[in-house]
Amino acid sequence: MADTDQVTTPEDLDKEPDTNYKPPPEKSISELLEIDQEDESLRKYKEALLGQAQAGPIIVEPDNPRKVIVKRLVLVPNDRPELSLDLSGDLSKLKKETFIIKEGVSYKIRIEFFVQREIVHGLKYVQKTSKMGISVDKMTHMVGSYAPKAEIQSYTTPSEDAPSGMLARSSYTVHSLFTDDDKNEHLKWEWTFEIKKDWKD
Repeated sequence: MADTDQVTTPEDLDKEPDTNYKPPPEKSISELLEIDQEDESLRKYKEALLGQAQAGPIIVEPDNPRKVIVKRLVLVPNDRPELSLDLSGDLSKLKKETFIIKEGVSYKIRIEFFVQREIVHGLKYVQKTSKMGISVDKMTHMVGSYAPKAEIQSYTTPSEDAPSGMLARSSYTVHSLFTDDDKNEHLKWEWTFEIKKDWKD
C-alpha cells in the first residue's frame, strides 16, 4: 500500500473514474431465456449459467427486497486459520472488532453472498483503507455477474501482501462497498485491522 496525503471519506467509495463504459440494460431471467432461441449452443450455455433460476424465482430471504444479500467478509491469510466478519447483523458493531494481521503476510479477502430474485450484473467490491484519517490505499475488484441461487456464492480477491516495517505497524480503517454496474449499493460497511510484528503481539 502506498501512502498518499488525501483524506478519505466514505463517500469516496462511490466515486468511479470517468470512462466511456455503459452497462448493458438489465434483462429479466425470462427475457434472457427467450432471446437467441435459434442458437442451440447459446441456449444451452444460458441454461447452464442460470441453473435453478429457470424453474422460477429464487428467493432466499422473502422479507429482504435486495437482490444481493452480503453475509460475510473472510480474511484468508496464508498458512493461518480464516478470520471472518458477520455482515448480516448490526454493522456498527464491526468497528469494535479488529483483525490482527502479521506484517508482510500474504492474504486474500473472500466475500460471501446470496443472489435472489434476478440476475445481478457487474458486481464490484470497492475497498478504501485509511490510517489516522489519511487515505493509504483504494482497490476495486470486478466480481462479475451472478444468477440467483439457493446456495451461498462467493468471490475471493487476488492475493496481496500486508505492509511491513515499523511505520506500517498501526491500526487501519477500511470502508467497504459491494455495488454493481448500475450503482446499486448492496452493502456498505466499515471495519478495522491492525498490522503487528506477529499474530499475537
